Amino acid sequence: MSFVPQNALKSYQSVGAHAQVAAADPYRLVQLMFGSVIERLATARGHMLRQETARKGELVSKVIAVLNTLDASLNHVQGGEVAANLHSLYTYMVVRLLRANAENDARGLDEVAGLMRSVKEGWDGIAAEARPGGPAVANAGVPAP
Repeated sequence: MSFVPQNALKSYQSVGAHAQVAAADPYRLVQLMFGSVIERLATARGHMLRQETARKGELVSKVIAVLNTLDASLNHVQGGEVAANLHSLYTYMVVRLLRANAENDARGLDEVAGLMRSVKEGWDGIAAEARPGGPAVANAGVPAP
């Protein structure tokens, strides 16, 4: 078994992530953002349980930044009620994360991760022909990123 230095592994993963983002269409970018939220919350939970406060806080802050970006990308004109509901959900998630971070409440992180998994499952279920930018979604009022 070979030993791979941790910093080399992180660099490799970072290059892979940047390559995915560079090649992604708007649908895939949102998918990647959802996955990032879920992954970072799981990691933040581990830091919380190990009482690694600074690292936990950094990850929760990054999740909040992603949620704010997702919220800012909503098209409230075309998205209508769907966009308004997502806005409310993203706002709730941010407030819940702020409270969970301040109170070291792992259940709060779990709740937001569960909500994001549900949103991601719905997003993943969008058929290729109905993805943002396609005619079916523009008519359905789903907010485009």
